[in-house]
Amino acid sequence: MSPRKRGKGLVRPYVVTEGRAHPTRNTFDLVTLVIASTDLPLTGLNPEKRRLMELCRGGALSVAEIAGHLALPVSVTKVLLADLVDSGHVTTRAPIPPAQRHDARILEELLDGLRSLS
Repeated sequence: MSPRKRGKGLVRPYVVTEGRAHPTRNTFDLVTLVIASTDLPLTGLNPEKRRLMELCRGGALSVAEIAGHLALPVSVTKVLLADLVDSGHVTTRAPIPPAQRHDARILEELLDGLRSLS
């Protein structure tokens, strides 16, 4: 029986979050938008937080997008984000609500009015 090979660079989620399973005080939805601060240095951040910061400095991303890009479970991503919010490295905001749909009747009346002009 040959020994099992371990994946290169495999780090268990509890190591990334320093044993924590839940965010400290900040809660996030999957669609919460995250914006990175450009004022604070990245020194002193662990590799995962540094990667998260570099990713978010390109523009606002949702929690789900960040987790996908980093290939981390959403729960781990939320713990990392809570730490970064607490330290002032990132801010969050609710997603932009979808535009209200126009009433189909109004659009039909508008179209009829435009057709009558020609």
